[in-house]
Amino acid sequence: MDKLTVVLGDYPHARPLLDGDPGIEGYAVEPEEVTPVIGAYRRMIRDLEFDVCELAPVSYLMARQEGIPLTAIPVFLNRRFHHGDVRCAARSGIRVPRDLEGRRVGVRAYSVSTGVWVRGVLRDEYGVDIDTITWVVDDDDHVEGRVPANVERVTDGRSLGELLREGEIDAALTGNAGTGRAGAPRTGWTAATEPEAEDGPYPLFPEAGTLAVDHYLRRGVYPLHSLVSIRSELVERDPGLPTKLYAAFAESKRRHLAARPEWSAVPRLARQGHAIGGDPVPYGVEANGPSLNAMVRFAKDQGLLDADFPTDRTSLFAAGDYPDA
Repeated sequence: MDKLTVVLGDYPHARPLLDGDPGIEGYAVEPEEVTPVIGAYRRMIRDLEFDVCELAPVSYLMARQEGIPLTAIPVFLNRRFHHGDVRCAARSGIRVPRDLEGRRVGVRAYSVSTGVWVRGVLRDEYGVDIDTITWVVDDDDHVEGRVPANVERVTDGRSLGELLREGEIDAALTGNAGTGRAGAPRTGWTAATEPEAEDGPYPLFPEAGTLAVDHYLRRGVYPLHSLVSIRSELVERDPGLPTKLYAAFAESKRRHLAARPEWSAVPRLARQGHAIGGDPVPYGVEANGPSLNAMVRFAKDQGLLDADFPTDRTSLFAAGDYPDA
């Protein structure tokens, strides 16, 4: 039986697969832990270090464009909305999205998923000219070489959170995409605090949850935050592997739901599922059509993918059988 080294984040709906039940026909799963899992993205893209690895979707598309021998299955383990991910400096004077034009906005790296989705929403929904914004970054992109001219690198070692609190940037993204960490995504990186204070940074959208659900109901876009990638060599050797792997992930999720039908093991996903009135992590190509279309369009618009990058959704994944699950 062949071994598959598998690296995933801590998702209860994938844990049965990592525990070996359900199994993958002809393969034994060897889980590897990488903390934070974002660090594994870079190792997979640059060194093909694992057999199967969670990846940021836009980074995966960029890797394919560069000819890196990776493919994927349409298993999207993590999703989140982004209207609540922009915070403004206390004295920035920013009140509406177009106030961001001409300002300096912090993001961990230009191609991080949250950055791509936030910029797409700002341009599509609110008419913000994102090209007039200076994007201030403090880390590398997983796939390098696509940074536009309006990106500036922090060089003095300060975190984006520090710069935001000191007013040296006008706004920043939150969490792992910005002010919620310091340093590159490798073992020991620092989780930064994002304190709430009356005179501190404030949200661009105070009613973020309502706006996010409204956007979803109108456009059907539910932002993707991870997919499952495979070294292409393994698929060439066993063309049936993607179908087997997809089926195992779908069964793993089914077993999790049988035990925790309300997604109570992941409160954020439970809230999102309630908001959209359905499965908070749908798998499959058709079930995620509007989100995949938006992701490719945003990545092209932001210079991360070439204009002629294929738009056929099925071409983004390994050949296989992927019923919505």
